[in-house]
Amino acid sequence: MDRLESIRAFTKVVQAGGFAAAARAMGTSRSVVNKYVIALESDLGTQLLRRSTRRLTPTETGLAFYDRCVQILAELDDAVAAVAELQGSPAGNLRVNAPMSFGIAHLGAVVGDYLAEYPNVHVELVLNDRFVDSIEEGFDLTVRVAEPDVLTSLITKEIAPVKRVLCASPAYLAKAGEPTRPSDLASHRCLHYGYLASGNHWRLHGPRGDELVAINCVLWSNNGDVLKRAALKDQGIALLPTFIVGDALQSGTLRTVLADHAPADLTLFALYPRHRHLSTKLRQFVDLLIERFGGRPYWDLVD
Repeated sequence: MDRLESIRAFTKVVQAGGFAAAARAMGTSRSVVNKYVIALESDLGTQLLRRSTRRLTPTETGLAFYDRCVQILAELDDAVAAVAELQGSPAGNLRVNAPMSFGIAHLGAVVGDYLAEYPNVHVELVLNDRFVDSIEEGFDLTVRVAEPDVLTSLITKEIAPVKRVLCASPAYLAKAGEPTRPSDLASHRCLHYGYLASGNHWRLHGPRGDELVAINCVLWSNNGDVLKRAALKDQGIALLPTFIVGDALQSGTLRTVLADHAPADLTLFALYPRHRHLSTKLRQFVDLLIERFGGRPYWDLVD
């Protein structure tokens, strides 16, 4: 048995949540991944995964073993990368997590250019909107949009400010009227992002300072593109970052409302574990993010 490949297969199954997804990520078949994991369990003399028709989860022993495996594989990848760096060519695997909307609209092009520049690096880009545990889930780098004062056990690198706006389609505003003060939002159809800490309220900053405004939520979603599409279909007012709606604002298909009561800016961060060696492949990727998105991001409106 190739123990190293069995360990890689096991960690990938835990990270992907199943054999089929792990096989796709590894570029092999489900049966091969299954054989690797069964062989590993036989070699260790213990069950690592609890299997059922509905879900697959690590056992208590499997979870502890997984944590050690992630560290070992990370150190091995770092060692391989360090040798490659001595030869002047970044190499190895780079596992990146990022928000869904930002990843699709903006990060994909950066990854493509990065791969063209460093063909010996293999990138695994996982997109979702939940705040992942980078260490537990084995990510080298996490790209996140969050409040500027976010503090984690990770090293954080600020990439760019993220402006947010209240916006709606001209047709919706012509039909429903344009709000002139925050309290007007209670009588408007509001399109709400589900991961906001303020619940069914929007925190706005205006001439009188911060205001927490109750909203009439007609659509809740954990994805900003869904809310943008609903706004474009004249369904209400959305609070969204300009990296999602910047193009629509520039074309006029969406309009900013209550411009003097803007939501607070967020920040685009790059985060990576403190215990990880800052390899050339990781540093170059972060530098490319700063080059592309730093300062005033290209998706913001031109004053």
